[in-house]
Amino acid sequence: MYKNYIFDLYGTLVDINTNEGKSSLWKNMAMIYSMGGAAYRPSELKRLYWIYLQELIDSLPKDKYTTNPEPQIEYVFQRLYTEKGAACDMALAAATGRTFRALSIKYIRLYDGVHELFDAIHSHGGRAYLLSNAQRIFTEPEIRMLGIYDEFEDVMISSDEGCAKPDIMFYRRILEKHSLVPEESIMIGNDYITDIKGSHDAGLDSLYLHTNISPEIKGELLSKYTVMSGSIYEAIDLLFPKG
Repeated sequence: MYKNYIFDLYGTLVDINTNEGKSSLWKNMAMIYSMGGAAYRPSELKRLYWIYLQELIDSLPKDKYTTNPEPQIEYVFQRLYTEKGAACDMALAAATGRTFRALSIKYIRLYDGVHELFDAIHSHGGRAYLLSNAQRIFTEPEIRMLGIYDEFEDVMISSDEGCAKPDIMFYRRILEKHSLVPEESIMIGNDYITDIKGSHDAGLDSLYLHTNISPEIKGELLSKYTVMSGSIYEAIDLLFPKG
């Protein structure tokens, strides 16, 4: 039995469907920016958003990551104001980003069995950690809304660290920050590369959950445990066998 359970979030604990390409999103965001003094046509806003995001990624210091850089996206939302001569502090940038996120979401919910999994971990003296490829301004409000923020000993998000899974630097940071022993720790995720290969390269066992938003497996699956049904209840039985 493990002492430390390191979780991916989206597609593992949280079922989410977003669409950042829909025209209504960019139409509404253009209106929001225009009301804030930064007038955009929807197509112009969409085009510049992706350009500024890539430029931000390219500007990240190389010592932040090995293979997978991750920026803080609020700087993109801020720049979209300031390039039009409108004032924008980081609070407004973050609020604009959360609005963008909310408008892009079709649905967001916990998978069945999430609360039972946390109950099993804690009842056996284990500790849960989050290691998510995500943006802090999106993810922290979402996991608070879903009622699972306090289940974690720590919430580590790629936008804070400047790197994302499967970058081994991201795994090393959580292990070093909390002095976690790899042999006492397991990664639980739904992506055979970012969660499973990444944790394998960092010396961790893993449990693979094949959920509705898992990418197709096109290579070797390196997990110690595999739940192709995506059932968290089946994962609980594997991790905490009875008898």
